[in-house]
Amino acid sequence: MKTTRHFPLRRKLGMAALCMLGLGASLSSHAQAWPAKPIRIVVGFAPGGTTDMMARLVAQGLTESLGQSVVVDNKPGASGNIAAAEVARATPDGYTLLIAPTSVETVNPHLFKSSILPSRDLTPVAGVGKSQMYLVTKPQSTAKDVRELVAQAKASKLSYASAGAGTPPHLACELFKQATGTDILHVPYRGAAPALQDVLSGQADMVCDPGIAFPHIRTGKVKLLAVVSEKRSPFFPDVPTVAEQGFKGANLDIWFGMWTPNNTPADVTARLSREVAKALASPTLKARSRPRRRKRRARHGRIQDLAGQRRQGFGHADPRPENHRRVSRSAQCPSPPSCSLAMAVSGSSP
Repeated sequence: MKTTRHFPLRRKLGMAALCMLGLGASLSSHAQAWPAKPIRIVVGFAPGGTTDMMARLVAQGLTESLGQSVVVDNKPGASGNIAAAEVARATPDGYTLLIAPTSVETVNPHLFKSSILPSRDLTPVAGVGKSQMYLVTKPQSTAKDVRELVAQAKASKLSYASAGAGTPPHLACELFKQATGTDILHVPYRGAAPALQDVLSGQADMVCDPGIAFPHIRTGKVKLLAVVSEKRSPFFPDVPTVAEQGFKGANLDIWFGMWTPNNTPADVTARLSREVAKALASPTLKARSRPRRRKRRARHGRIQDLAGQRRQGFGHADPRPENHRRVSRSAQCPSPPSCSLAMAVSGSSP
């Protein structure tokens, strides 16, 4: 006859406690061992764009500080949603990360029908940096300033290239259209680099560039007419903003951040945050993210004071609510929600 053994309650509780201790030891050893293999940073835009360039700078710094290879994996499409979805589905072990503009969290949910919701499905780790936008025209353009460009746009049909629907370059040009009362055709691409390429070739008339056109501006291959920001660029201090040329309201900066899949061990995300801050504060990266004297300007210096922006925290692609409402109406989406990444970095709601 088969008998059933009944464990006393005390023995059951003891076994449960041992299991919990074993689980805690396992998680602790995982955090201590991390990183034990290469780390992958997924970027939702084509190589050569600002997000890609920023991710590669961070990857270089993390490789040096962690002693493990950190590689960048480009997965362009859907304004960063494809990359965000891949990271959200990844094993939460600290070996798959996302670097993206914060528009992936604040704007994309209102422009795309997608199962991914970054504010719900990803965990913010660190603010990475900020970049201004630059109004750049094709080399054949005869416009010498914004007023002449607006006059041309009202007299004939112009087009502008962007890194894709819902990206900060798209929203910046929509703000420009609102501020100037123009109707310029939007031509989306799969990243800022291919968008700029068609402006260089004359296929598109203009682009709100996130900073990758600097070498071409300096060699005269494209024309910089204005800075699409509240302040002038430290890289081009003689170039006025759009507002300074008579059209207020066209200003949008890009903020970038890093995310991990939900349920990544807290010790791992905490260390990642510290290591990113260390990388951004390194003299090498600071030298590349700040303008130099005019005679020795950095050829690819495009991101402004990354370490300083990391310390200050960051919010939306542009943190001012009134600007977001105007952009949202232009892009046919409701006002973006609050950004959890900003709250994680700065400790408060934007």
